[in-house]
Amino acid sequence: MMEPPLPKRHDLSRSPTTLTPNSTLLVVIEMSQSRWLVAGIVPGVKRQSLKKLDPDKDALLKLIHRWRHEAEKAGHNIKRIAVAYEAGRDGFWLARWLRTQDIEAHVIHASSVAVSREHRRAKTDRLDTELLKRSFLGWLRGERDHCKVVAIPTLAQEDAKRPNRERETLVAEHSRIVNRMKSAFALLGIRGFNPKLKKAAQRLEALRTPEGEPIPSNTVAALKRDMERRQLVRDQIRQIERTRLEHVERAPKTGPHAMVRLLARVMGLGLGTADMLVHEVLTRNMRDRRALARYAGLTGSPDESGSRRREKGLARSGNVRVRRGMIEFAWRFLRFQKDSALSRWYRLRTEHAPGIRNTLIVALARKLLIALWRFAREGVVPDGVVLRASAPA
Repeated sequence: MMEPPLPKRHDLSRSPTTLTPNSTLLVVIEMSQSRWLVAGIVPGVKRQSLKKLDPDKDALLKLIHRWRHEAEKAGHNIKRIAVAYEAGRDGFWLARWLRTQDIEAHVIHASSVAVSREHRRAKTDRLDTELLKRSFLGWLRGERDHCKVVAIPTLAQEDAKRPNRERETLVAEHSRIVNRMKSAFALLGIRGFNPKLKKAAQRLEALRTPEGEPIPSNTVAALKRDMERRQLVRDQIRQIERTRLEHVERAPKTGPHAMVRLLARVMGLGLGTADMLVHEVLTRNMRDRRALARYAGLTGSPDESGSRRREKGLARSGNVRVRRGMIEFAWRFLRFQKDSALSRWYRLRTEHAPGIRNTLIVALARKLLIALWRFAREGVVPDGVVLRASAPA
């Protein structure tokens, strides 16, 4: 027999303070690769609703139907179904699918759920579902500090981040290959040879160690494989950059491409960094500049208790790509935008205190990110910043 349709929700972003326990079915999922442990709070049912499932969305939907029927038999008309699970390996596909089924879905930051601090605390999937259930229930009641909920991106938004992240991985792989080749030459005592040259593989046979011996055959074979691998990685990096430029030029005034071209007009800010900033942070709906700085991981982590006041450094809880990219751009900004207000602010505070340059560069990166956010959103050019006539190719 076909299951009756689930009750439709007209507003998937309704305020958590509208929770009505007698008409709300609450479901939390502890997800792993091999199984899902699903726990629920079913109105009118006193027993603890808990079920182990294979990782199957249809089985989950069938279980939600069953719990809804149990609530209706107990005299409760279910008007709202809220499902939550922790952010992890499975990403956001389940939340997007649940929303197509007119079910409210939320993804929770795993690190935002409070746990016991006792030594060797018990940890099982059953206990984790209880913690997640209490935290999610408190958040739905409007108590925001119970947990933090992740913004669920669309499939297109996730796909737009893929080229930058793949390029970052390939650049790191390229550096590892080059360092491995340089290390092999150093172990043999060969100096002054550049393994990145176009004809480096053909010159390996002619190289000699300080003792006058040729490079051993196994080492030569390994170096040639590394050179071939490096060339392949370089070609893939260039392909990603070429495709990105083609996409921007094909639709320069639509969607995030217009924002990318606008940011790329800032001297010292390349097209790659602009594309990363737009897709990782600037297209997100940030509440204010403080939320923007926290998301980028450019805020401090104070340790205050009684009369003790100290700073433990960067929180490092935000987007590592944005934090790294902004700190790198902050150093370039000092070179290309020497007459800007932010560069003068940095020089004024570090002129007689060179020891705080590395610390203050984080503050400069935070101010720069906020300035770029306002520039992209409102068109406000930062004071003294020089713009190019057009975006670089």
